[in-house]
Amino acid sequence: MECKKEANSKSCACTYTSCQKRGVCCDCIQYHLKSRQLPACCFPSEAEKTYDRSFEKFAEAWNL
Repeated sequence: MECKKEANSKSCACTYTSCQKRGVCCDCIQYHLKSRQLPACCFPSEAEKTYDRSFEKFAEAWNL
């Protein structure tokens, strides 16, 4: 499968622009799940800006 890094980067919700995984969704998801987190694209923009990628922050952000 071909990586669509350039296209993915244009719509990436992560504000950490120097991240080397930016636009490489498979690497990003794998990294965050290993750390018991979710990637930025799972969060509303205001919650994403806190850089708290925890499952708890996800539930709080979406009022779950």
